[in-house]
Amino acid sequence: MKIAFLSHLDLNLYLFRLPIMKELVKRGYDVYAVMPRGEVFGEFEKYGIKAVEYKIDRSSLNVLKEFKSIGEIKKVIRKINPDILHTFMHKPNIYGNLTGHKNRINTITGLGSFFIYDDFKSKTIRKIIETLYKFTTKSTKKVIFQNSDDLRYFVEKKIVPPEKSVLIKSSGIDTKTFAPMQKSQKLLKELDIKDKPVVLMIARVIKDKGVEEFIKAAEILKEKAEFLYVGNIDKGNKNAYLPNWKNVKYLGFRRDIKDLISICDVFVLPSYREGVPRTLLEAASMTKPIVTSDAPGCREVVEDNKNGFLVPVRDYKALAKKLEILIDNPQMREKMGEYGRIKVLKEFDIEVVVSQYIKIYEELNV
Repeated sequence: MKIAFLSHLDLNLYLFRLPIMKELVKRGYDVYAVMPRGEVFGEFEKYGIKAVEYKIDRSSLNVLKEFKSIGEIKKVIRKINPDILHTFMHKPNIYGNLTGHKNRINTITGLGSFFIYDDFKSKTIRKIIETLYKFTTKSTKKVIFQNSDDLRYFVEKKIVPPEKSVLIKSSGIDTKTFAPMQKSQKLLKELDIKDKPVVLMIARVIKDKGVEEFIKAAEILKEKAEFLYVGNIDKGNKNAYLPNWKNVKYLGFRRDIKDLISICDVFVLPSYREGVPRTLLEAASMTKPIVTSDAPGCREVVEDNKNGFLVPVRDYKALAKKLEILIDNPQMREKMGEYGRIKVLKEFDIEVVVSQYIKIYEELNV
């Protein structure tokens, strides 16, 4: 079977879909990555995945440019002629739906910041996105949601009918790679971390991720723990946040994610809304207790009081309170971490997730 994955960013497919694509190749599927050429475009060939380029301006609102991009995607898909066209994220979902391919699957990995805020621009773009989905998914075979909140929202608003809507939590995680490991002593030495528990957050530096709440919690608990933040400052994002990193060690963009998670005692993500955060899955898979927001996507990973704590969105005092409980209780951290690993193995392991996708592929390709 030939399956084409369509995205508007090569890095998105590489960071978040590669485990699924690799697993499909392993099982004998012919897999294509259809995307604009970017920094990791050439990496897919290493895994037996065929990389196919098209051009798009991600930030463009120029109608003529957009129609040109749709035409180019249509041309590329006709040439590949896949049995399944699987698209990810809003623009590729909508544009892929306009190619006319008979076996289309959309995956909504998260609704994004336009579904968080209620300013005029957000409301307008949200309405446009909803209308385009309602129109373009009429002949789409399945729309996959990565969390139950987003699925419920689309069904209740009659954007997508319930019979087309499918819940598959996350894109899966390689639990063998993200397995429990000893703390990296080399990294602890590099960061000059000694006796205090380590609280870690990994995310782009944008307001939606709860950066401000993390910093305020660090101010409250600065005597009790070391606070680390990993992630690039997304200056091009409308919600970019340029904080004062007082009481937080800002490490910027890093690739040694496993080692960083290994040295933390508590993992944090006070985000306002997510699809299913990969960093939470990685941390839970490595037996780390989590404090995250009681928000769409985040609550798919954390069961309150089981493998971590859920706190209200934008509530830094509640965040600090729950962090303090875990900082002061190493036995609780260990117990919650063990439960988190079991949960990830059962619900989010790559083989569990891939089998759900393959079932849909085979049903559509009969």
